[in-house]
Order: sequence, then C-alpha cells, then structure tokens
Amino acid sequence: MSQKTPRNFFKPLAIGAPDPMRELPIRLERMIHFVPPHLDKVRAKVPQMADQADVVLANLEDAIPADAKDAARDGAIEMGKMIDWQAKGTGFWSRVNPLNSPWFQEDVSRLVLEAGEQLDVIMLPKVEGPWDIHFADQYVAQLEAKAGLKRPILFHAILETAQGMALVEEIALASPRMQGISLGPADLAADRKMKTTRVGGGHPYYRVVDDPNEDGSKRESAQQDPWHYTIARMVDACRLAGINAFYGPFGDIADSEACEQQFRNAFLLGCSGTWSLHPSQIEIAKRVFSPAPDEVKFARRILEAMPDGTGVAMLDGKMQDDATWKQAKVISDLADLVSEKDPELAKAYAAD
Repeated sequence: MSQKTPRNFFKPLAIGAPDPMRELPIRLERMIHFVPPHLDKVRAKVPQMADQADVVLANLEDAIPADAKDAARDGAIEMGKMIDWQAKGTGFWSRVNPLNSPWFQEDVSRLVLEAGEQLDVIMLPKVEGPWDIHFADQYVAQLEAKAGLKRPILFHAILETAQGMALVEEIALASPRMQGISLGPADLAADRKMKTTRVGGGHPYYRVVDDPNEDGSKRESAQQDPWHYTIARMVDACRLAGINAFYGPFGDIADSEACEQQFRNAFLLGCSGTWSLHPSQIEIAKRVFSPAPDEVKFARRILEAMPDGTGVAMLDGKMQDDATWKQAKVISDLADLVSEKDPELAKAYAAD
C-alpha cells in the first residue's frame, strides 16, 4: 500500500506534534514575494513588503550562492522575528534547499525550531514523488514536537522535473500538510529538454499557422503558450486534493505586459496566485489575481437571482443555472477575501 489509510492520514507523525489540519486556512495568496535573506538592504525592507504582499518568502535555494547559504538561513530566521506575521495576516514562507542538498536538514531544523511560531509554509523544491513529501513530513513533525508548536507548518511543492509532473496527483495527495503546488518552468524546461532559455511565458517559435492562402499571400500565425497543458494538469491535481495551484516565476522583469498576460492565463485556468520576483510584479499580481469589479457585480447578480443555487434565471439575455451559480460563487467568495485586505477594491466591488 503506497498511501496511508483514511483513519491514519490525519494522525500526527511524531509524539507531541500538532494534529494535521483537516482544512486549509482561508487566506488571500495572490502573490508569493521572494526575498533573498542574505542581502541586508533587501531584508531591511521586509516590514514594508509585508504591507504590500499577501505572502513574503525567505528564499534559501536558487539565486542564493553556495557561499551565502548560511547567511541566507540566518537572514530568514531574522525575517521571522521582524514582525508578528500571524497577527498581521501576511503569510511568512521559506523555500528551503532540495532534499538531496547538503543544506536541507539545517534549513528545515533551524526554521522550525527558531521561527516555527511564525512560519506558515515550507516550500520544497524539485519534488519528484510522494516519497519526498513523506520524508519531509516525518522530519518536520519531529521538529514541531521538539519546538512545542501547536500549529502545523504546511508544505508547498514545486514541479521542476518531468517525473514530478508525471506524479503530480500523488504529490498533491501525499500529506495533509500540502498547501499547494507551483510550476517551476525553468528547471522543468531543462529536465524536459525543451529548447528555450526563457523562465515562463510564451515563445516566438511556438506557434500555429493559418492554412495557405490561394493568392499566395503571407499566412497569419499566432504565438502559443507552451505551459498551457502543464498548468491545467497541475490545477486539476491540486483541486483533486483540495489544495491550491500557483503559477511560478516570470523571469523577464522588464516585460510587464507579457508578465501580466501569463499571470492572467494562469488565473483563468484556476491558479490562486503566482510568484513575484520584483516589487513591480506584486502590483501586477494584485491586479490580475483579484477579480474585476464588473465580473464581481455580475456574479453577485447571479447569486441574488438564484439564492439557493437551483433553478434557472435569465440575466442580460444569458441563461444562468446551477453550474453558473457555482462559477459566480467562486468569484464572489474571492472578492470577499480581497475586500478584507484591499479597501479600494472593496469600494469598487460595492459600488453601484
């Protein structure tokens, strides 16, 4: 048997560890803002970032040089003590180094033992199968018991290998700690041997072309999204498990228009949020992963016309039924969550 029985699934994995969560906390997570904790100037801005971002993440993995790993770990612990993250309501996460790296155990042990009261989620890179989650699950449970934590720390996996993608459903279902999964387009592209050096987004060579014209004139073509299938499958796996799907990084910081479109594609496909690598991407993610006021108003009209979610209603010549009621509920519930953090959008959603 490769999975725990239902009766044992929600049992703590260590004596004294907190009970696993049966339902994920309902939180606004439109963007996970990455911070390199070893840089003093950037780390000093963390309290300000906590006012702007839904989640602030201390990054210990990629983009941190090997000779800066210890400094980054120290900086992450300091970030956890800068503010009361739990009281503020901004998520505090950390991406640790991979399980097969020489830094993983110290990353996790120090984070849990020294910042566990504030840490919401550990992001696990390069997850290849449920066995990676099972190992980390048992290890963190032991540390939680040692630290005397009363609230379990959750896991967020990154899909960065073809094997991980092939086993994405098993990864999503591996533990009650699972909070969500993000797409890691750069490492996944390399592992798949995709011929691109871009980090997310479309590619000018990935296109469809019209049939030949009778007059021999130039044929129209359109750039396509090579990540469409991957994101859709990841979203399905996450929803199967009752967890959240996230788009990952968009590497071209200067191309805000393409970044916004990639984020929007992921939002429409069902992703809850994305990563932001630069403060400019925080604002893009806020805009994209918050439903538009016009859509919110129409969704709420559907809910008002069908209070119990049954029957049929006609609004502006469009038929509404129980299926569209469910779609409207998704948008309205998200708008309620956004309104709690964004007064300006709350006003826009409430305006006539």
